[in-house]
Amino acid sequence: MGDRGSRMTDQPVKQWDRQRSARHDRLARAAPLARGKQVQASDATALLEALLQPGDRVCLEGDNQKQADLLARALAAADPVRVHDLHIVQSGIVLPEHLEIFERGIARKLDFSYSGPQGASVARALGKGRIELGAIHTYIELFARYYMDLTPHVALIAAVQADAHGNLYTGPNTEDTPTIVEATAFKSGIVVAQVNRIVDTLPRVDIPGDQVDFIIQADTPFYVEPLFTRDPASITETQILMAMMAIKGIYAEYGVKRLNHGIGFGTAAIELLLPTFGERLGLRQRIATHWALNPHPTLIPAIESGWVTQIHSFGSEVGMDDYMAARPDIYFTGRDGTLRSNRMMCQNAGLYACDMFIGSTLQIDLEGNSSTVTPDRIAGFGGAPNMGADAHGRRHASDAWLKAGREASDGDGAMTRGRKLVVQIVETFGTGMAPAFVERLDSMALAERLGLALVPVMIYGDDVTHIVTEEGIANLLLCRSRAEREQAIRGVAGYTEIGRGRDRAMVHALRERRIIRRPEDLGLDPLEATRHLLAARSIRDLVAWSTGLYRPPSKFRNW
Repeated sequence: MGDRGSRMTDQPVKQWDRQRSARHDRLARAAPLARGKQVQASDATALLEALLQPGDRVCLEGDNQKQADLLARALAAADPVRVHDLHIVQSGIVLPEHLEIFERGIARKLDFSYSGPQGASVARALGKGRIELGAIHTYIELFARYYMDLTPHVALIAAVQADAHGNLYTGPNTEDTPTIVEATAFKSGIVVAQVNRIVDTLPRVDIPGDQVDFIIQADTPFYVEPLFTRDPASITETQILMAMMAIKGIYAEYGVKRLNHGIGFGTAAIELLLPTFGERLGLRQRIATHWALNPHPTLIPAIESGWVTQIHSFGSEVGMDDYMAARPDIYFTGRDGTLRSNRMMCQNAGLYACDMFIGSTLQIDLEGNSSTVTPDRIAGFGGAPNMGADAHGRRHASDAWLKAGREASDGDGAMTRGRKLVVQIVETFGTGMAPAFVERLDSMALAERLGLALVPVMIYGDDVTHIVTEEGIANLLLCRSRAEREQAIRGVAGYTEIGRGRDRAMVHALRERRIIRRPEDLGLDPLEATRHLLAARSIRDLVAWSTGLYRPPSKFRNW
């Protein structure tokens, strides 16, 4: 014991609070710029230069919709001699400043989920070597890594209001903020919040002040992207036909009640057909009652018609705040009356609590793999891989889930597990007559060109259960071989090269087995697929349905 005690005494004393000490050093450098926790907007760049160190991991809150735009501009204006080689870990690359920091050398490495409007710029920056890519994540995946090996040293976030103590009210667009703040604040990181206003009393406290180090009142409200607004006037008769097939051939047949809709005019058409075509089929309260969904304006008629029981949202949507506040039975709202969104929680609801995801894509190959990556655009994945994944950890049953599982296993044995319905709804030709069905995804060529370890696939084919096009529905659950799966996909691929390469005899056999179903097989007349079926045919109609509570962004108002 004596020798052992001596050896233990001889070992150097370990320091267990280096991160906390580094935090105190950063705070001390920034202290002259602050009065309490408040910093002037004109000092935002100086604050970041004082806080940041080369190589830091930084989350500059760029969500699906909400953008910490003042802090983005402040970071882009930093001196690259003092601030450089940052590792950016944020879900959305949306603003021009998000790319400018890479062009100026302020940032070097990127881990992200979605780049929507900056997809082309991201592709160019990667091609020029301006960005070192960590990975293109799903939302939950990136959030999880905040708590593992991508914990931010500094988080730059956005909120609606703050008080002098740093308590934050995030309002309807809470989105990613609680996840970012918790991962940063509880690992000795620094949290800086831009807010629209500093007030004496908050409507509610969404982020406690002891997790926030600095607050900056911005000159203008933070930017919010109206990402989920679709004008019914742009919905085509082809999309209406596809929506009719989806409702009758999938929603009704599986009795899908819990679901998520992706972005697109195809799903918007489904939402607007529920109170008309769906009502004709007698499906109200039998399908589409519980949703993990952003506040889609095109769902207003279904809500007003009594179709929807409950919606939990990833984020808000511009113009929907008053409507949601007036419908607390439908949306998750605080006692102040406003929506409480949460991307982490809603993504988990979509992964584990939904029976179906339906969304669109740019390309589908012969195995059913889908991707939104093209040679000159990297849009990222967002939450689609989570929404469109069959979660093997699920342990609760539903009729839709069990029916899909039985079809996939060709039986109903005692140990048969269920399957999530993952539907891709896509026209056979997209913008510029680009075929949606291809032999080889463009993302494979991109991976080869950039030396990526993983091909950017949005939803893997083994998760996809159905493909809906204007030609019909392919039920991939019922396919029993790779050849059948390929021909089922070719059988709905229309006049694309993939579709023209079908084995007609085999496609006929698949149709006989109801693996492929045309509109007539579902008792549908394509001539009935007109815009008169839509419950609302314009943004103005949606405003009327909402009794004036929906206030669309100005770019959608033409009256």
